[in-house]
Amino acid sequence: MPEPKSAFDATYPCDFYEPAELFEPDQMYTIPEIARLLQELEPDAEIDPDTEAVLIDWAIPWVMTHADDLVIAEPLAEDGPGYYGVAPHAVEGDTDGDSHDAA
Repeated sequence: MPEPKSAFDATYPCDFYEPAELFEPDQMYTIPEIARLLQELEPDAEIDPDTEAVLIDWAIPWVMTHADDLVIAEPLAEDGPGYYGVAPHAVEGDTDGDSHDAA
C-alpha cells in the first residue's frame, strides 16, 4: 500500500554506484557479495539471512540495469553461484571497448 511522503522522517536521492566504482577491475563477485558492496560492506561481511535477502532484492535489479558494463563467468563448481565483474570498457581509462575476454 502506498504511503504519503509525509510519513517518513526523510527521503534521499536514489543514487547507485556504477560497476567501475563498485568492483575491483580484476575481481569477480557473486550476487550476495555485490549486495554487500552496494551497502558499503566488505564482500565477505557477516550479515543475518533476513538482511541478506533484502540486500539481494536490491542487487539483482542493479546487475540487470548495469548488464552492459558487466561480464559474467560460469560457476566454479557445478552447483556454485555465477560471478560478475566490471567489463573492461567500463573501467575508466580503457579505450578499446572490448568487453569479451579470449576463451
